[in-house]
Amino acid sequence: MLIVSSCDDNRDTKMKGRENDDTIFFDYRIRGEESDSNVTVYVEFKRGGPNGSVLALNAPATVSLDGQTFPTDSAKLTGAYYEIRRPARSFSGKHEIIFTDPYKKEHKAEFDFQPFYLSQEIPAEVWRDSLVIHFKERDKEEYFRVSATDTSFASRDIVELDTVRNGKLVVPANKLKNLVDGPIVLLLSRELEKHFQSGPEVWGRVVVSYGMEREFTLKTPLSPGHAQ
Repeated sequence: MLIVSSCDDNRDTKMKGRENDDTIFFDYRIRGEESDSNVTVYVEFKRGGPNGSVLALNAPATVSLDGQTFPTDSAKLTGAYYEIRRPARSFSGKHEIIFTDPYKKEHKAEFDFQPFYLSQEIPAEVWRDSLVIHFKERDKEEYFRVSATDTSFASRDIVELDTVRNGKLVVPANKLKNLVDGPIVLLLSRELEKHFQSGPEVWGRVVVSYGMEREFTLKTPLSPGHAQ
């Protein structure tokens, strides 16, 4: 079995210190979007670490998702990769990727895919007091990436990691000052990364991400007594 450890913002630095040309590094990325009816599971293998050269699997080496073998594909710039797309409506829950190495030894990595949902839709018009985003069934404290952009090239926009507490994420008035009045595109995403070690020669990471997009109009109240 693989040993799982949580990661932090210095994860790339930590991984770089472990690079060794004699090892195989696996990079598994699971991506979902509310606007996409499918979830993409993307797999790469590299020599020595995350910045190593891309490896192609040759028989008897294989990689599978929940028992389904990945087909092989390639791109001119990145080299060999493996990809499966599954219907999002039935993909929530736990899954297992198994890499069988050239010596027929299995290396297992499990992940849990859990999309998030809003319990209340964001209004079409939002006042500058603050923006409160309500999530469904998110009781524990979690970190989400928030990106909000307007139509002005001169504004600073909002791009940051923020905290969901008791199912709410609050974008306060002082942060909304970065945006000009008018149409706003809001991107919400959550990414979880785990590191794995399977014996001395195989190691890697699994990155699970999900995101959604909303649009609204940001307005400045004409008087203190406005109603949102």
